[in-house]
Amino acid sequence: MSRNTEFNSRIYPSVIWFENVTLRVRDTFLLPNTNWRVDKGQHWAIMGPNGAGKTALVRALTGDVPVVKGTVHYSPGRDGAVQAEYVSFEQHQRLIAREERRDDFRFFSGNQNLITTVHDILAEVGGLTGVDPADIERVVARLKINHLLGRGIRALSTGEMRKVQIARVLLKSPEIMILDEPFDGLDDSSRQDLALIIEDLMDDTRTVILVTHRQREVLANISHVLAIRDGRVVFQGPREEVLTAPQIEYLYAPEFDAAFSPPTTGENKAATDDAGSDILITMRDVTVSYGGVTALDNVSWSMSSGQNWVILGPNGCGKTTLLNLITADNLQAYANEIWLFNQRRGSGESIWEIKQRIGMMSSEFQIRYRKPLSAYAVVLSGFFDSVGLYRQASADQKRTADQWMKILGIADNSAKIFNRLSYGEQRMVLLARALVKMPQILILDEPCQGLDRTNRQRILDAIDVIGHHSRTNIIYVTHYPDEIPACVSHMLQFEKRTGGGYAVNQGQI
Repeated sequence: MSRNTEFNSRIYPSVIWFENVTLRVRDTFLLPNTNWRVDKGQHWAIMGPNGAGKTALVRALTGDVPVVKGTVHYSPGRDGAVQAEYVSFEQHQRLIAREERRDDFRFFSGNQNLITTVHDILAEVGGLTGVDPADIERVVARLKINHLLGRGIRALSTGEMRKVQIARVLLKSPEIMILDEPFDGLDDSSRQDLALIIEDLMDDTRTVILVTHRQREVLANISHVLAIRDGRVVFQGPREEVLTAPQIEYLYAPEFDAAFSPPTTGENKAATDDAGSDILITMRDVTVSYGGVTALDNVSWSMSSGQNWVILGPNGCGKTTLLNLITADNLQAYANEIWLFNQRRGSGESIWEIKQRIGMMSSEFQIRYRKPLSAYAVVLSGFFDSVGLYRQASADQKRTADQWMKILGIADNSAKIFNRLSYGEQRMVLLARALVKMPQILILDEPCQGLDRTNRQRILDAIDVIGHHSRTNIIYVTHYPDEIPACVSHMLQFEKRTGGGYAVNQGQI
């Protein structure tokens, strides 16, 4: 591969140009003989199905994926690579992994109460010289994240972390800003605010490249679109020429049949037959606070067998806290009156007994699941509620895992290493993991996040079948009302109070 810092004579100055480029990700060659030129003043959207090669292309811009064939041209006068910065779920994962490693050092040094705050990860952007505090103040004010500065990074929601990542990038003032699914995890108001911020960034001083699966999130200031399918660029050009109905249909052509019956193992059927009380969850005047900040305020709620609930509300309203009380991942459950499966929390129940009857999928869980296992092993681990596979699965369980991977269209990824899959592919695997044991309660927190149109529909169809034709009861969280499954029968919605905090409205749909 050659690099050229001088373009041929052209009318418009360019930022970067890939000429007959081929990329390599480990032992796989991607995007063969790709030609792509980004001119100054252009802003691009990159679209395509999960696993098509979108992430590899933008990571080639940052130098993280090698170019093994062809030539990368840079603008005249430049003696090195273009400065490109990347906001993505994978970056989020790396920040959390680093914090977990720091926990080990803190433990051995006797500083286990220390945490890395949002202010810490913003200030470190400047390296040894640091960052001007005025710059941090300006950026956090622009993104409306002042209230997060003192919070530990592990206490951030997905949407909050996305804004913090964008703040880090803004402090570096790159020539190319790559935003990979920046709107995922954000409520409608936050999406609108972030869209205005991103569009404001689209000027002649920088190029913005937006990676998205949703056509409605291709912002008005995006001038060009590049589409990838099956590891190849299938079309590119001005947005009005690319974003046509026939081309989008071709890009996301469905390749599945939604008609199926949920596979169930013998042991799982016995577990649901022996489910016990019709009342699955009861919360009475539940209040949860952290450091003087109230996350839930006197919430009362009950869920019965046969009901499927959707939980709605803006970022920071307490949805994740509510779910963690159910899954036994929040110790404040013991300070409140919470009943699960007709047994009060804190009355001697085993956490693992609770988890055995609950399936869970969330972005936070995906961040923690970083094991270098095959996708098939990850799916099997759902039977044992473990991060990793430490027990031998039965033949019945293996058949069930095979069936779910086939239903969800991910059987071809069975032998692939999980943490080498794309974000969307990982998400499909973890959804299969949550489904395999057909739990009494299935919690799906933004399950369509990061999924292309075809996979979103595949998941929604599967949830509908489960909700209508099995004994599994669903709790579904989303910021997109048009993605609420048809099987949902009840709604719990957090709404802002005039005097502050959130009120909970609930009832049958």
